[in-house]
Order: sequence, then structure tokens, then C-alpha cells
Amino acid sequence: MASAETADYGLLSPAWAGTRAAALTSDEALLQAMLDVELEWLRVLASAGLIKDGIPDAVAPACQANRYDIADLAARAQGGGNPVIPLLADLRAKVRDEAPAAVGPIHKAATSQDILDSALMLMSARALETILADAYRAQSALADLAREHAETLSVARTLTQHSLPSTFGLKAAQWLHGLGQATAALEAAAAALPLQWGGASGTMAALTAAAETSAASPLDLSADLAARLGLADPVAPWQTNRLPVTALGSALADLLAAAGKVSNDVLLLSRPEIGEVSEPREEGRGGSSAMPQKQNPVLSVLIRSAALAAPGYTAMLQAAAGAADDERPGGSWHVEWQALRQLLRLAGGAAAKLAELAGGLQVNTDAVARNLALAGPLVVSEKVMARVAPLLDAGTPGSGKKKVQELVSRSLAGEDFAALLRAEVPALSDGEIADLLDPANYVGQSAALIERITSAYPGRKNA
Repeated sequence: MASAETADYGLLSPAWAGTRAAALTSDEALLQAMLDVELEWLRVLASAGLIKDGIPDAVAPACQANRYDIADLAARAQGGGNPVIPLLADLRAKVRDEAPAAVGPIHKAATSQDILDSALMLMSARALETILADAYRAQSALADLAREHAETLSVARTLTQHSLPSTFGLKAAQWLHGLGQATAALEAAAAALPLQWGGASGTMAALTAAAETSAASPLDLSADLAARLGLADPVAPWQTNRLPVTALGSALADLLAAAGKVSNDVLLLSRPEIGEVSEPREEGRGGSSAMPQKQNPVLSVLIRSAALAAPGYTAMLQAAAGAADDERPGGSWHVEWQALRQLLRLAGGAAAKLAELAGGLQVNTDAVARNLALAGPLVVSEKVMARVAPLLDAGTPGSGKKKVQELVSRSLAGEDFAALLRAEVPALSDGEIADLLDPANYVGQSAALIERITSAYPGRKNA
């Protein structure tokens, strides 16, 4: 049991503090995963006839994380460089007191890295269940938002400036597009999380010797353990091939990047002077300690903070993988642990908050229309250039474009664009000019793109 002095409750990490992902990646959760690996390995050995049938049940009562002093284990882990070594000492001591005959087979033919790597993969698998569930909820909410506002005309912005007409539905659909891609990659990473089981140097030598009397080969035994833990059975031990860790880290970082894009847009669009969206309100959230009138977009702030933190941890995993040495990495293996856990926590916090944000986002259609109107008819100047320039060429290629640009410049100076067009191009009727300048007539394939995206990422049928 971690004491209040040593426990990490996330006081300085509000992006993930108190979330389900935080609980599933706590020290106690990791400790339980290590104990689960040790116990399931005993069950594999018993099933293969390599130890007595009753041993796993005799050891099981000691495989409860709440029976251990986590702060003490952490302090003693410095002695061997990892927490498995002191844990084994305490596990054996408890079993020696409660079932002495069961002590000998504990950790048979395994090594610390087998237990810790496999436990980290097991802990990750458990955390990914809740992360993916929240990502699916966010997808469903964004799909609903996209369909609801498929015809809500808005202004697209490029390099911070008004560009062309669009729809708010397409913006929401593009949020969904990024999140859907990231979620699919994370699904694949979750399905590929592998067992690590190679023995002291990756040769499985101790297990080979121990399995001489069994009909099952060492590879059969490790495959059985992988199945019992719900992990993938790898081609070979990967104690210095750290790509399983970097693949998971990259997928988590992609999810955070996709969530960060949504939060960035919401932060921009919720500024009072823009006012197109507002976050869902909840009692006690978004207030200021000094300014009672404020309603801060806290969900987006925290999602963005998580997205900004992710690249640093991802780089740590990549650096550690590139620095792996010999048959067990020295130091580079150790730096992975916290980096991977932080990415799981950040992704878990961001996914939960994104699901809430997307599900309750309020769209102020009046403000959306007002901001579109700020650009006036020049928001369709691309369309005007394509349609009107050829009519003004007067036999000199390119002269029409120059004339349209002059009309745009005069409009920017305050003249009425429609009147300028009417005077310059008498061949266009008032009705044709009105149609030409109507932003609703220049949203391209917005509706079709919304349908394609929302159909591609439905959220999850069982989410």
C-alpha cells in the first residue's frame, strides 16, 4: 500500500488524474499485473505436468496486490534495478508462511524482464479497453455532430484567415476522420501486445531444461501463457527488440494528436469574439479563482495539455529502443516504464474528456453565420475568378484575372462587390450574380465527404 507521501495521485496532472485509465495504470495495478503473470505461469506449468496441480491454488492467496507495501517495494527495487526482485522475495515469504511446499516452483524458468515486460503489456491491455471505449464514444458523438450540422454554412480558415465557404458539419467530420484513424491504429496495437518470455538471455534455456519431461515444448508453454493472459504469442522473445513498446507508444501519441486537433479548434472557436462553440457546462468546472464571469473551456485545455506532452514521452521510447544493447538493455529498458505509463494515462484522460466534449459541444449557429458574413461575397472570390475572368479576357490571356483582382481590391476598400460585378460584366443577370455570390453554392463535396467519413467511422456497434 502506497503511503500518501509516495503515492502519485496526479495532483499536477489534471489531464489524467482521477480517470479510469489512471487507476488501471497505478502502481497497485502494475503490481497486480506482475503477480498475475507469476500465477498464470504456475498454472501453465501445472497444466503441463511440470509442477504439482495444487501449487497454483496454494500460491493464489499471496497474489493479491493489496497485501504488499508498495512504497517499500519501490524503495527496495533500487537494489536490483527493477521491482520484480523485491516482489519475489516478499511473495516467497508469504507463501512460505502459508503454504511452504509451494515456494519452490515460483518464478521457475523465468526472469525479471519476462515478468515486468509481460506485466506492462498486460497492464496496457487493461488500460486500452477503457481508452478505446471512450474513443468510440467520442467518434459516435462527432458523427452525430457532423450529420446535425451538415448544412450549417460556416467559413473555412486557412493560416488563421477566412478562406472559402464550408459547413460546420464538415469540420466535425474531419475531427472524426483523424480520431477514427488514430483509434484504428490503437486497436491494431492493442491486438498485437505480446508476451515477453525468453529467460535470462532470450534463449529460453532454463525453460528448455525444465520442460524435458513434458510433452509440450518451451514454445508451446509460452504460447499457453500468452493465451491465458490475453496477449499475443510473439515470433520470438523481444527483450532487446523494443518495437512492441514503440508501436504502442506511437499509437497512443497519434490518438493524443487527433484529440489535440479537436481541442485546438474548440479553444479557438470558443473565444468570445468568435463564439461559434461552447463546451458542455458542469457544476464546479471552468470557473476562475478571481474572475467570476469566466467560463473557461477546461476540457479542451486539458486535452491540449495531454497532446502537447505526448511527443516527449514518445521520443523517450524511441530513444530507448535505439539505445538497447546486448541481450538485456541497461538503462534504456528502465526509462521506458514511466514513459509508456504516462502515455497510457494521458491518452486515457484525453479520450475520456474528448468523449464528454464531443457529446456536449454547443454550436452557436448565429455566430457561425455572423462570422461567415464578415467575409462578405469575397468568400467566394475563387469561384468568381474561375467564372468571371474568362468573360473579361478580351482576347488577352490573363487580363481577366487581373481585372477580377482589381474588383476584389476595390471591394476590400469598401465598394460593393456585387455592384462592381454588375457594372463590369453586364452579361451576368442580377439572378446569376446572386447565385454566383451565394456561399451555399460553393461548398463542393461537403455533404458527400461528411457521409463518407461518418460511414467509415461509426464509433463502434457495441460501444
